[in-house]
Amino acid sequence: MHDHAREAKARSVVTRKLDNAELHRLTLEEYRKAPKLPVVVVLDNVRSLNNVGSVFRTADALLLEAIWLCGITGTPPHNEIHRTALGAELSVPWHYAPHTLGAVAQLRAAGYIVVAVEQVEGSVPLPSFAPQGDERYALVFGNELRGVAQDVVSRADMCLEIPQFGTKHSFNIAVSVGIVLWDISCKLRALT
Repeated sequence: MHDHAREAKARSVVTRKLDNAELHRLTLEEYRKAPKLPVVVVLDNVRSLNNVGSVFRTADALLLEAIWLCGITGTPPHNEIHRTALGAELSVPWHYAPHTLGAVAQLRAAGYIVVAVEQVEGSVPLPSFAPQGDERYALVFGNELRGVAQDVVSRADMCLEIPQFGTKHSFNIAVSVGIVLWDISCKLRALT
């Protein structure tokens, strides 16, 4: 089949966008009762409120347990967070910690494996990471300019890295969160 024929066939399959009623969205109460993935996100001094809102929206979409907002990271209620989160800040439980190391210590004490998402010596490439279905994970994402602080990296149980091939070797934090959480959520869902 020629490329033009494949393209025409692919276009003929597409019919229409689904409307909101067809998306089978959970109500806020149903969302709160739904089983969550054993994953929390920790934001280490994230400056952009739009990035924070985007993380809430991603966490809601993938049914994560919670988000920890640390240091200078903005917290709800805030119009800029709400504008990007589209209300996900109301569905996803969140906690604030003045210091990321304090949040990491609490999460480790609660049984989470602390995973810094950062480019470091000995990091595990994301495609190679195989989460275990009986474990809980706290994924730490860092500041837009400096990444995850070195003292937090030093206390992590492991580090994950998103393979990159261009000149920047840097994704926006909201993009990084989306890539990592989608990958890990697919792997965890495949285990059930």
